[in-house]
Amino acid sequence: MLPLLLVLAFLVMPVLEIYVIIQVGGAIGAWPTVALLVAESLLGGWIVRREGRRAWRALEEALRRGVMPDRELADAALVMAGGVLLLTPGFVTDVFGFAFVLPFTRPLVRRALSRYASRRMRAAEARARTRSAFPPGFTAGFDPFGRGPGPGPGPGRVETPPGPVVRGEVIDEDDSPSRT
Repeated sequence: MLPLLLVLAFLVMPVLEIYVIIQVGGAIGAWPTVALLVAESLLGGWIVRREGRRAWRALEEALRRGVMPDRELADAALVMAGGVLLLTPGFVTDVFGFAFVLPFTRPLVRRALSRYASRRMRAAEARARTRSAFPPGFTAGFDPFGRGPGPGPGPGRVETPPGPVVRGEVIDEDDSPSRT
C-alpha cells in the first residue's frame, strides 16, 4: 500500500504544483509568482537553518543528560524533511515544509506522525501474531543439515554434521604466564 502511495505522490505532486503555480500566476501575474516562490525559498532556508540549529542543540543536550532523545530526533528529522520540501519549488510543498519546520506547528505534526507510526506498529504486531514464522510443512523433525526427519542422536549427544571436519585444539591465552 505504501509503495503505491509513494508512486502516486511522485506522479501527482508535480502536476498539482504546476497547476497551483499556474493558478497563482493567473491571479497575481507571472513575475510576482516567481518572486513569491523565491521569497518562500529564502524565508524557508533561513527558518530551516535556525530551527535546525535548535534541534541539533536539543539533541546534544538530551544525549548529554543520558535520556532517550525521541522527541529531539523526531524534531531533527522533521526539520530536515521540511527543509527539503521548502527548497522544492512550489506552493503545496511549501505549505507542508512550513508545517514541518515552524516551532509552533512541528509538535502537532510530530504527534500526528507518532500516532500514525504506533497504529502501523500495532497492526504489524497483530499480523505477525497470526502468521507462523515457519514455512508450511515444517515439522519437529527438521534438521538444519538437510537429512530430513528420522532417528537422530539421543539426548545429550551431538552428531557431527556431514562434510569435511577440521580437528583442532583450543589454546586459552588466559592460561599463559602473566606479564608484569
